[in-house]
Amino acid sequence: MLGTFLGLCLLGIGGFVVLYMLVDVPKGNAAARQQSNIYKYSDGSVLARVGTVNRESVDLAKVPKPVQHTFVAAENKTFYHDSGIDVRGLARGLFNTVSGHGTQGGSTITQQYVKNYYLNQDQTVTRKLKEMVISLKVDRRLTKEQILAGYINTSYYGRNAYGIQAAAQAYYRTDASKLSVQQGAYLAALLQAPSQYDWTVAGDVGRRLVRERWNYVLDNMVKQKWLDPTARQNMKFTDAIPKEPKGTPGEEGQKGYLVQLANQQLEQQLMSDEGMSRTQAEAAVVDRGWTITLNIDKKRQKALEQAVKSQLTSKLDPKKRKVDGNVQAGAVSVDPKTGHVVALYGGQDYFKHYFNNATRRDYQPASTFKPVILAAALEHSATTQNGKPINAGTLYDGTSGRQVLDHGSKVGFAPPNEDHVDYGPITVQRAMDESVNSVFAQMGVDVGMTKVMDTAKQLGMDTEGMQAVPAQTLGSMGASPLEMAGIYATFDNHGHKVTPSIVKTAEQKDRSVHMPDPLGDQVISRTAADTVTSVLTGVVDDGTAKTSVAANPLRNGQQVAGKTGTSDENKSAWFTGYTPDLVTSVGLFGEDGKTRSHVSMMGATGLLPYPGRVNGGSYPARIWAEYTFGVTERARFDLDTTQGAAVEPTDTPTLSRTPSQSPSDTPSSKPPTSTSTSPSGTPSRTPTRTPTQTPSQTPTSPSPTTGQPTDGVTQDPLNPGNTDNLGRQ
Repeated sequence: MLGTFLGLCLLGIGGFVVLYMLVDVPKGNAAARQQSNIYKYSDGSVLARVGTVNRESVDLAKVPKPVQHTFVAAENKTFYHDSGIDVRGLARGLFNTVSGHGTQGGSTITQQYVKNYYLNQDQTVTRKLKEMVISLKVDRRLTKEQILAGYINTSYYGRNAYGIQAAAQAYYRTDASKLSVQQGAYLAALLQAPSQYDWTVAGDVGRRLVRERWNYVLDNMVKQKWLDPTARQNMKFTDAIPKEPKGTPGEEGQKGYLVQLANQQLEQQLMSDEGMSRTQAEAAVVDRGWTITLNIDKKRQKALEQAVKSQLTSKLDPKKRKVDGNVQAGAVSVDPKTGHVVALYGGQDYFKHYFNNATRRDYQPASTFKPVILAAALEHSATTQNGKPINAGTLYDGTSGRQVLDHGSKVGFAPPNEDHVDYGPITVQRAMDESVNSVFAQMGVDVGMTKVMDTAKQLGMDTEGMQAVPAQTLGSMGASPLEMAGIYATFDNHGHKVTPSIVKTAEQKDRSVHMPDPLGDQVISRTAADTVTSVLTGVVDDGTAKTSVAANPLRNGQQVAGKTGTSDENKSAWFTGYTPDLVTSVGLFGEDGKTRSHVSMMGATGLLPYPGRVNGGSYPARIWAEYTFGVTERARFDLDTTQGAAVEPTDTPTLSRTPSQSPSDTPSSKPPTSTSTSPSGTPSRTPTRTPTQTPSQTPTSPSPTTGQPTDGVTQDPLNPGNTDNLGRQ
């Protein structure tokens, strides 16, 4: 055994000697590998050509010494003393590559420079062995200063910036020679994940990680005695926050948003297929000569842009009303039969608003989350706490501000309904139509909030870090139009998972990447999905979307299911709806134009009745209707269910469902005051199924005779006094 071991060692040493002799340092090719990416519509016509290389090398002497140290502290503290390779890190990388797990870690600055300048980002054993040999030779031929200069001048920093000079301009509008230590530490931290860590567009997780990385860099500098501890204590991250980015030529209008999402999905696939890190994947995609064909349909893309313009942006005048400058729109349209993203609206212009409103997850989806609660109830065959099965006809107490109970015990959650309307005994169908908070808050507890959040995850919501608490029943989490379109597309696709994809094909000169099928497995039963669809047709025909969608003259008999949503303080408003052939989620977001903080949209356009609430049934639903009815043909849902508004009734229920007149786009300023009379009008359409029990009394208050409910919540019951955390309608 000892002889065999020694023999293997000698064989390995001999092999390495041969490899060292055969592999020479090649000519540098970092700039040569950079070529424009071409992006095409689904029909093959060119959408954009992006790739004017933003690179400018700078002499290391022009980079302040403390800024140089930030990169060494971030990536390779032993840089000035090592031989150019990290044997343990390299062995780990080789093992991971051979076994097909993870990515290479622990590379030295020399190795990363070699990879950037001499080789490529491929995760292969051959490339890693070459990297090791070339790194050893480069470390012998070049000084440490030359290697460091090469590293910071060839690295990709995001924002289409290669090299520290381009990065300094892209992030701080200054030259590398004028960077502060705080700014240098941010750029050094950024190299780990440029797009994820870009403060301007990062989510909560990205911002937390880059702040932690920034602190890590500066603390390492103190340990290496490159930074005075007192000076370190006085450094604030706010001094390192970058300026707003500028768009790249070819990305004007909506193009930049489409390119951005296409790049992200391709990068994600490279990370999955080839074990690349996020940084490596970005460097392998941006300006690397890809031809990327998108699933975007040119006709539908144009129609979506036109609908946003005619129904919203043409009515905004920031010079007359300050609030008009705070309204941001985002939308995603998906074919449920293929999972293809066929149209996307990311904002007014990529050059003017870099943040993609179609993919942002920092606003509450509000009551567009309520169908997920119903889906969870149906999927788990849940019952009320008195043992009644939960379905479209189940009666709940719709009293505003009613305490949610868990088997007789109060859970400390009592959300009011919009305008504090008391509905009394009310069916689940009508509660969905009118978006009654008190009903779905209780339903969530009846089902079990853990099951509700599990169902949300199965349907496509990113639930990482979300607590399974009753407040989530009002859509108080964050979600994007892309995310909500995927969830509703899964309903439309009869419970088969739909993960919206914008990339059709991605090809490079010598390879192509196989993108995954957007259509996945059955995640909820067909009956559960179809029942949700059936119930959501009632929201359109008899509920909060009746005026803007059901009564829209463009409808022409098209079947529609959907749900409105309006968050607390009117900071977001949604309509996510679908026909049998198309799913589209439209969101409006109140965002301060300077600080990017969340603000109310109340009073925007000046065209809505008092108090000017921009609810889900107003502009979001109008945008949805003009777009959808302009690009779809009449079709009918093929539903496997006996429940919901889309199903013909078998007999007449005793509970009236429809108010004496249909809701308007905006709630009235005062709730109805009558307390004991039955609604005066007969239903415009009979519910699909007799309730599971007959109400013993008439509702305590009739349905509102004016106003489109938006499920108002005045405070967070889990944190009294905080009015910013709960979504509505």
